[in-house]
Amino acid sequence: MRLPTTMSAITTSAAALALIVSAQTLAAETEPTRIQQGNLVMENIPEIPGSVRERLRQYQNVRSAGFSDFAPDGGIYILTRFGETNQIHHLARPMGKRRQVTFYDQRTGSPTVRPDGSGQFMFTRDVGGDEFFQGFLFDPETARSSQFTESGTRNQGLTWSPDGARVAWASATWEQPDYTIWVADPADPDSRRKLIQAEGATVPREWSPDGERLLLGRYISINETRLFMLDLESGELSQIEPDRQVAYGAVRFSADGSELYMVSDADAEFRRILALDLDSGNERVVVEHPWDVQAMDLSPDGRLLAYTINAGGISELHLLDLERSESVPVPELPVGLIGQVRFSPDGERLGFSHSWAGSPGDAWTLELADGELLRWTESEVGGLDTSRFRAPELITFESFDGLDVPAFVHRPDHDGPHPVIVSIHGGPESQARPGFSSTFQYWVHELGAAVVVPNVRGSSGYGNEYVNLDNVFLREHSVFDIGALLDWIEQQPELDHERVVVYGGSYGGYMVLASLMHYSDRLAGGINIVGISNFVTFLENTAGYRRDLRRAEYGDERIPEVREFLESISPTNNAERISAPLFIIQGANDPRVPASEAEQILEAVRSAGGNPWYLLALDEGHGFARQSNRDFQREAETLFLAEVLGLSL
Repeated sequence: MRLPTTMSAITTSAAALALIVSAQTLAAETEPTRIQQGNLVMENIPEIPGSVRERLRQYQNVRSAGFSDFAPDGGIYILTRFGETNQIHHLARPMGKRRQVTFYDQRTGSPTVRPDGSGQFMFTRDVGGDEFFQGFLFDPETARSSQFTESGTRNQGLTWSPDGARVAWASATWEQPDYTIWVADPADPDSRRKLIQAEGATVPREWSPDGERLLLGRYISINETRLFMLDLESGELSQIEPDRQVAYGAVRFSADGSELYMVSDADAEFRRILALDLDSGNERVVVEHPWDVQAMDLSPDGRLLAYTINAGGISELHLLDLERSESVPVPELPVGLIGQVRFSPDGERLGFSHSWAGSPGDAWTLELADGELLRWTESEVGGLDTSRFRAPELITFESFDGLDVPAFVHRPDHDGPHPVIVSIHGGPESQARPGFSSTFQYWVHELGAAVVVPNVRGSSGYGNEYVNLDNVFLREHSVFDIGALLDWIEQQPELDHERVVVYGGSYGGYMVLASLMHYSDRLAGGINIVGISNFVTFLENTAGYRRDLRRAEYGDERIPEVREFLESISPTNNAERISAPLFIIQGANDPRVPASEAEQILEAVRSAGGNPWYLLALDEGHGFARQSNRDFQREAETLFLAEVLGLSL
């Protein structure tokens, strides 16, 4: 590998106004002119040809459906989109008619049904992608929703008590690093009561079966989570396993409340399921695989344990009879991804979401009595021939230090050499997995591009050692993995190494900018979506409730030597090295990576002689959620890709 040269709470309206003023000032001083169309502000983006819009239409009208919860009438609730944003729908039977329940312009979060038989459910909703989620209670008798959380706060971890009388949740403000734990009857917002002022990002995880204790979890980093038990009568808070630094995933009480079933990496490289006796402190291994356990749920009677494992990016569903310590056979599903595993209140069904190369995502149930697998939705694919959509090939390539790095490769049907789009995931501790992507399918089948999706060091899913290989002073080692990937591409005769574009969002957006810093001479261009452009300004300006969480990953900018290093690797301080074409995409209301990150890299690259494309959505946050905005984003991306890769449209 060729090694590069290294170098050591605002309101939505106020933020949008500030950005418009900044845009007008900048446009008055420099070219090109910034224009506004509705809620989209842009520079350098040409008019979209009708032919591009028309061909994209099918791929953009692909929809998915995600399982949310079981309805008291025997049906289910799902999230799906038929307008601008995801809304809650009800299905009475498998493959039945979808009945829309919520009708907001803003996206809604998954509903969870009140366990008292009333049919009420709670859900969350934010505004313009600001992620200040509010809790709402929907009453089917009146078909009305009422807000029970306090406006101006971010609310999460909303969890029903076993009898459905109360809900517990955590709230924080823009600058507040510590969360407050609340409890209330959501039908009576005046009953809201503060339980404790917690430390850090602490949220409710689970109620004990008798409703007398509340399990809380504090997320510190991907490598460390702390669990606490709160006695609701005495207010006593005690930490579970205080002498261990471990990461916990899903946690469930046993049916009698005597044990905790925990997804944990304690004393292991991968996450497994442990059972902890709350009286004795004794622990036993329940489930162990050479891969991470991910989703988990326990049947109401405590007899069955359902869980999924992430086997190299592919989901596997497992069912365990705890009384017999025996695996229960489950029907085979197409190779893909599984999420939101949940037992029905009567314990007779298991619900989940599933997607694979031929389906963007659907809701399924498993009938536990006879093992029958039922598909409840068949999501629309815009009339596309999904038989052409094949699962990607899994490859590995050797990086600069001998590390094997996995990647998924989507190849066009025709002969090459093909232009290449390298799509880099965010996180940074996320993982690229082989689910359905209409964007990838469009690039492969309409643009004729190969799509390579690497899991560079720092990705989750490959063990604790791998996920920590990019921490703090090792940050650019993941960028060097991209350099090694470019070497691999150059060795593939069916791939055109002279026509390679890097593409990514959030931390993946930083990876795009960093790749352009180091490898502009080997790249045709890059598309940076809501990406970090300077780690110091990012840490100083990201929302206060998440600042310490990011310091655990990137380093604490208040430490002089860390600050110096972060400044040295930040793209804004190396903009003169970014010579390949760049497209910057940003949401104005982003609480994670503030829009100032996009504005400053735009100005820095322009000052260094570049002329980036720019797209800012005034009604979006960390990525585009509204369908009309997503449509324009894809259209503009298509024009950029065609220009830098020399494609005819």
